[in-house]
Amino acid sequence: MNTAAATGSASCRFAHYFVVCGVDTETGLEPDDGAGEGFEHSPVRRSFKSKVLAHYPENTDRNPFNKDAVNMLCMPRGLSFRTQADRLDPQFHSFTISFDDGTRSYGFVHTFYEEVTSPQIITAMQTLCQMHHVEHHSSSLASSPSMDSLASSSDESDVESLAGVSGCFGCVGSFDSTRDTLYVSKALCLVTPLPFLQASRQFLVQLHQAVTSQTAPPLPLESYIHNILYEVPLPPPGRSLRFHGVQGPILCQRPGPGELPLGEYPLGDAFSLLGVDNMVKLLTCALLETQVLLYSSDYQRLMTVAEGINTLLFPFQWQHIYLPIISAPLHHLLDAPVPFLMGIQRRDGAQRSSLNLPHEANLCFVDIDNHCVEAPEDLPQFPDQTELIQELSEVLLQFGLPPQGGVIAKPTTTSSSSPRLSSLVLEDLMEDRRNGNLGGEELAVLERLQALARRCGGGKMSDGGKTLGHVFEEEEEELKAAKLNIQLREVFAGHFAAMFGRYDDFVIHSALDLDSWLSNREGMFNFDKGSFLSVQPTSHLHFLSRFLETSMFSSFVDGKVISRWADREPLQQLFDSRLERERLYDTGSEDSCGCLYRKCTTLFESGQAIERRLLKADHTAIHPHLLDMRIGQGRHHPGYFPKLQADVLAQAQNTNKWSSRVTASRRSEPKRSTVSDQSGVDNEQRQKYTFARKNLRQSKLLDLTPQAITQTHREFVDGLLSECRLKTKRMLKERMGKESVELGQGEASITGLQENTLIHGLCDLLERTWGHGLQVKQGKSALWSHLLHYQAAQGKMEAPAESPGQNQRTVDDGALPLRGLLVQDMRFIQTMSEGLSDVGQARAWIHLALEKKMLSQHLKELLTNQELLRQLYKPHAFLLCEEEREQFLFHLLSLNTVDYLCFTRVFTSVCIPYRVVIIPMKKLSIAMATVDPWVCVSGELGDSGVRQIPKNTQEIFFQNLGRLSTLQLGQENSGLLAKCLIDCVMVYNEITGHTYKFPCGRWLGKGVGDGSLERVLIGQLVSPGAEEDAGRLTGTPPPELASPSQSVRIVLGSLGSRIQEDMREAVNNLVKHFHKPEQERGNLTVLLCGEGGLVLCLEKFLLHGLKSNRLFQRNVFVWDFVEKAVASMETADQMGDLHGSILTKGPPCDLLCHYVSAINASPRNIGKEGKFQLFVCLGIRDRLLSLWLPLLADCPLTARTYEDGALLRDRAAVHSLSRMLHTLNEFIITLETALVKGVDL
Repeated sequence: MNTAAATGSASCRFAHYFVVCGVDTETGLEPDDGAGEGFEHSPVRRSFKSKVLAHYPENTDRNPFNKDAVNMLCMPRGLSFRTQADRLDPQFHSFTISFDDGTRSYGFVHTFYEEVTSPQIITAMQTLCQMHHVEHHSSSLASSPSMDSLASSSDESDVESLAGVSGCFGCVGSFDSTRDTLYVSKALCLVTPLPFLQASRQFLVQLHQAVTSQTAPPLPLESYIHNILYEVPLPPPGRSLRFHGVQGPILCQRPGPGELPLGEYPLGDAFSLLGVDNMVKLLTCALLETQVLLYSSDYQRLMTVAEGINTLLFPFQWQHIYLPIISAPLHHLLDAPVPFLMGIQRRDGAQRSSLNLPHEANLCFVDIDNHCVEAPEDLPQFPDQTELIQELSEVLLQFGLPPQGGVIAKPTTTSSSSPRLSSLVLEDLMEDRRNGNLGGEELAVLERLQALARRCGGGKMSDGGKTLGHVFEEEEEELKAAKLNIQLREVFAGHFAAMFGRYDDFVIHSALDLDSWLSNREGMFNFDKGSFLSVQPTSHLHFLSRFLETSMFSSFVDGKVISRWADREPLQQLFDSRLERERLYDTGSEDSCGCLYRKCTTLFESGQAIERRLLKADHTAIHPHLLDMRIGQGRHHPGYFPKLQADVLAQAQNTNKWSSRVTASRRSEPKRSTVSDQSGVDNEQRQKYTFARKNLRQSKLLDLTPQAITQTHREFVDGLLSECRLKTKRMLKERMGKESVELGQGEASITGLQENTLIHGLCDLLERTWGHGLQVKQGKSALWSHLLHYQAAQGKMEAPAESPGQNQRTVDDGALPLRGLLVQDMRFIQTMSEGLSDVGQARAWIHLALEKKMLSQHLKELLTNQELLRQLYKPHAFLLCEEEREQFLFHLLSLNTVDYLCFTRVFTSVCIPYRVVIIPMKKLSIAMATVDPWVCVSGELGDSGVRQIPKNTQEIFFQNLGRLSTLQLGQENSGLLAKCLIDCVMVYNEITGHTYKFPCGRWLGKGVGDGSLERVLIGQLVSPGAEEDAGRLTGTPPPELASPSQSVRIVLGSLGSRIQEDMREAVNNLVKHFHKPEQERGNLTVLLCGEGGLVLCLEKFLLHGLKSNRLFQRNVFVWDFVEKAVASMETADQMGDLHGSILTKGPPCDLLCHYVSAINASPRNIGKEGKFQLFVCLGIRDRLLSLWLPLLADCPLTARTYEDGALLRDRAAVHSLSRMLHTLNEFIITLETALVKGVDL
């Protein structure tokens, strides 16, 4: 059999190393200081340092042996001691070690208790127990006041008797060498390149059972260990392999090329522990790269859940820290300001609160033992979550598992988890059954034997052996677990295939070669996120917009781009081939795939493939055999794991054909790969780049030397700075793109959603930065905790200083107003009635500071209190690295160059004080005294209602209105003296600092101008009040532009061609507005009534060539002409004299007359300009304007009122304009209430 064809970088052997860890009798007992246990525990209950006693081979080429890491992961709590009074059940757990290139090794550990025979260790433990007893007894005497007199009166002999062993060692955790037997833990470990959980576990259990058995195994243990290290190959892809343990055959299998990668960790156990809902929630957190912390008293549960989540991520891969088991010395990694997936053991009776976690704002805390998942706030729902949970529940129910979880999985003790078949005949029968070599008659006999064994409960086969029924049951269980695993994974893989089925259509290939791509990687967009999101169902957008920003998705897309020049990643290749296969068989329409949930259709086939391999072995490895050992070596001592012979295990013995063939093939492997794989250099370059960009050096995380820990935190600091630079750069690009869209340049995209996602990412980055090295925290948010401490410190400083020198402080250098703003913003956030948590308040504060363009300044001020910083943070914290901190703030300062309305648009129910100032023309400012004004402000979130402007104050409080659009200005006093020429109205948002200008430039009052007592003004945002940008305006027309009424006057002599051009532009802007996605549309009212809007352009069109009484410079109003035209139509209609015009009759004419009379009958005093504006807006809304224009042009009055060259008398111009307006009929136009108030049409 050709077993040498192993894939990829993994060696072709089943196992890399065999390791034994335990107590080193030569160095004696060393307390494990890092275990975090105090001296109040009895020495028998304390942890001591373990050592790697032996490992074989010494090293392998591709995976050098990391002694400290393996020792720490084999015995995460160090050595444990027990006496005969304690439970001595063996335990099983596994671990994984990640390498810098992204590959992993798996360790499988069988821990058992072995009697201590070393007199030095027994004496040391006896002495420690006596010392502990004396200390404990004396401290308990001293601690109780009533015992003081007793203690002082007792003489020395009594104290000596207390230290004796006779009367006081009956308590729990004590040890007396005269009557107690001392046991210590020992670990056997197998390190493999692939997660062969079941096979490794069975091998180790059989090895241990051979040690505890009274009869010696057929061969020395070295033969079995040598066999699995050097003679058992990896099974070829799509095949199964049988090899031999000490007690019986063991089967392992490997998925084929088109199947999901190997994943033997029992997902059924993970789902049973947490439940379907919690597993989906946990997977969502992992996909969005939050920090995931698993918590359980059982190490194997930590691994089961971590590996389960890891396998469900297919086709994506976790890119960050992955340590499913971290022992006490590694707890400094909880400080890591990066996404991580880590597991921590729950100590006996410990509570979650005792962990003192620095990062909780974006932490997913998984309490496995209590079946609970605490997800971060505002976690989006997984796409089609309800349907997915339903499908997963159906799969679990088929296998007899409850979907709600909370079921305690089988304990990880391993006393009886492998077949013990001492009968060789039975063993052969079992193997023949597995291989399908039994004929019908023999198979029937075996079936009857099996049924009989099940029915009778079966007697023991031999000493410590198993019934035949038990063996079959275990086989059934293993097969059932494997089928459940693959079916649950297929459900998720199918769901990802449905979500990302067309992802390659959106990949952008812009680089010419790999080198240019690598050198410009940061500045390139490899995926068209906007277009991808625009074709997704709305309910998926919240999750997808955040997922597209993760490292795992970015790495996945990078892999697709790089595949043009180098080999594809195996996972990506598998995913792509599955997508291609689905497209071939997919008969449904393309657009349906994104909308309807489709169940997985390959569950049965995937289960069958694995069943076929597990029931029939394709290959058999060479049997264990005698090695070249000296006589007398490898003697059997029941209950004691022997000291193995290093000389025979250090390397493969070329005593048989197979091993020499494998060794030769391994030797030639590198040569073969360099010849066949021309892109090897490119792959290496790609791996280097991916590692440099995304991963910390995973191998260094397990190094506990002070230099390595310092270096790790140094890398965290550099990583945070780099992430801040990239995030701010991305936010600037995205926002500038959006501003160009708002100004009518470029294509629309789902930028509003993406902007929220980027700001969420910034909040997360700030939380992680403020959590790095944090040692004092109140609440879950590290940033808000710092702000609260700062607020308290400021309060203490201000309280005594306010009374004496208050007058001098205000005339200082101007830093005071700025300094007060930080605490002022905090107070506003604290008074918001939204019921926000600490994390929510921190996010609200960041949104507000970003909108005010004060984020960098506020954080700089926060960091000026050095004393507070040193109190709150450890020396390695990012915030105590001055140079990096300054650069970080500089990157944040760059965000001041763009405008955000993130606070206004997210916190919509907040009550905000607005200051409203009416500014009259300077010469006539005295006239304001006669006016009694009122305003009604409207924005994208609603309007304020009519509010009277108080004489003594200009502040008005009302609900957050979002970005302001229109303002109705009116006055109650209709006397002839109550009139005023208004320049503009300014509205200032007291919280965000935004100022809106509403230009007017017209009279308000009876008998002047057009006699209006009410105006509808269109607003424009003036930049927020950051000092350096105070006068700048943002993406809106500058306020110096002439007000509408002034600009209209200039029109009378304008060029007709220019007016027609403006008209085309106005209509074009409206069409573009409606073609944008709904989330991205700007303000429709501005396009209709603002500067350059449809109303003003149409007014210019109708004013062109209009005859006027220029002698007295009377104002000319288009509405006068419209009224007269309608009156002449009505008169002509009544008299039946149509003057040859056939257009006057009919519904359009009737509606024109009806609308004009309804506008005139309105109770509002909006003046002639206001009436014309209303006329145009209603005509556009009701799709009538394009019909009315030819009516006005053909009216007999037009010839008398307009000069010959007027546009309204030019048939071609009127026809062209009518056609342009007709194009707007396909859109549904909804007008703001402020425009149509008081007119019921």
